Amino acid sequence: MKRRQFLSSSAAALAATAALLHWPARAFAQAQTPEVRLAMPPLLDTRTTGRLSLQAQSGSRSFLSGAATPTAGFNQDYLGPTIILKNGDLAAEVANALKVPVSAHWHGLLVPGEHDGSPHLPIAPGESWQPEMHIAQDPATVWYHSHIHERTAEQVYFGLAGVIHVTDGDDDARGFPSAYGVDDLTLVLQDRRFDDAGRMVYNPSMMDVMHGLVGNRLLVNGQAGATAVVPQGIVRLRILNGSNARVYTLFFDDTRPMHLVATDGGYLQAPIALDTLTLAPGERVELLVDMSDGGAPVLMSDPDQPYGVLPFAVDASLPARIARVPEQLDGVLGDLAGSEVETREVSLEMGMGGMMMGSRGFAINGRPYDMARIDFAVAQGTVERWHIRSTMVAHPFHVHGVRFRVLSENGAPPRPENTGWKDTFLVPDEAEIIARFDQPARHETPYMFHCHVLEHEDAGMMGQFTVT
Repeated sequence: MKRRQFLSSSAAALAATAALLHWPARAFAQAQTPEVRLAMPPLLDTRTTGRLSLQAQSGSRSFLSGAATPTAGFNQDYLGPTIILKNGDLAAEVANALKVPVSAHWHGLLVPGEHDGSPHLPIAPGESWQPEMHIAQDPATVWYHSHIHERTAEQVYFGLAGVIHVTDGDDDARGFPSAYGVDDLTLVLQDRRFDDAGRMVYNPSMMDVMHGLVGNRLLVNGQAGATAVVPQGIVRLRILNGSNARVYTLFFDDTRPMHLVATDGGYLQAPIALDTLTLAPGERVELLVDMSDGGAPVLMSDPDQPYGVLPFAVDASLPARIARVPEQLDGVLGDLAGSEVETREVSLEMGMGGMMMGSRGFAINGRPYDMARIDFAVAQGTVERWHIRSTMVAHPFHVHGVRFRVLSENGAPPRPENTGWKDTFLVPDEAEIIARFDQPARHETPYMFHCHVLEHEDAGMMGQFTVT
């Protein structure tokens, strides 16, 4: 199939599914049930104890007031708690009460390969994993999810994921909202596919694997049809795109600005006011939004065919602690350009001929993922520049164990949301990144690099490397 033909069929397939989500902002708002208030994930604060305990377990949930769906989660029936970490030693234990192997990949934590939770670190049914970790990184919103090869998409889809706040305790001094669930909201955006009975289903067709599975309903924190209630002041939104494949282009229906203050790996040097913001699977952002006018905006996606993501309502009785957006931030964005010792080419490939012949056809640099193969070795402490190409469609690209800077996108400067520290970003046709590889990863537990469309990585669009 030619590239033009593939893109045409891709657009048609995505449009057909996406059309189920496209409705006007106010129609979406009126369809909500105002008394259903958006709930935050439970909080698991490790700062005092230095210990973290998670259990992957089965559950059941009725998402649309219909039939219940079998689910999975960490410490609960669907998704996992929001974990708060600080720098220092952390004794973690992840138990598996499911009947299949799982893992706990700390997506965005800068830890050695032996603690990364990659496909090389499965937790067998009835067993537990007990990494003794040391956290040493800037404050950031990161996340965790199961990462079993060929099962990542399904396991994340049914709930094995959660959010982590890495904090230094200085947000009040920064003038940031920091009251969890009041003016500091954690928002996990997911699209999921539901049948006529209201059951969440995962049965991807070949087209779903090709393009990544997109759903017909949106969930926020595992809830459908809820409203975020906030104080009449500055509100902080920590947003994770936890979808398998959907890319969001976020904006508010009343055009109020979103002040970007942090990307995947930490704070910026100053807020950036944005009208729209693109968020690919696996990416996180932190936004400050001014709700002092008492309005009821709706967070939307896709300006060309808009659909509602989350309505907001102001409750003037809630404490409005922060009255203005800070002018400056304390993020440190090191300039690594010029210090690189190696340049690598990374091609994210969809071999259509192979797929039509019955093989999976997904690969990086011509080779599908092989757990027994190390694709390359990086010298610890060195800086590398990677030139990345996407074939057929844009792919979100994630590298384990590091944070990087995006140098260019299609030969132009990066989009505003890609100007900070990143570990995942959407590669249009081609892009360049630069990173220093400080954490070790041995041959037995290498780091992954892969497309974060989960169906693509399961099908082979993944590689691995050591750092020694």
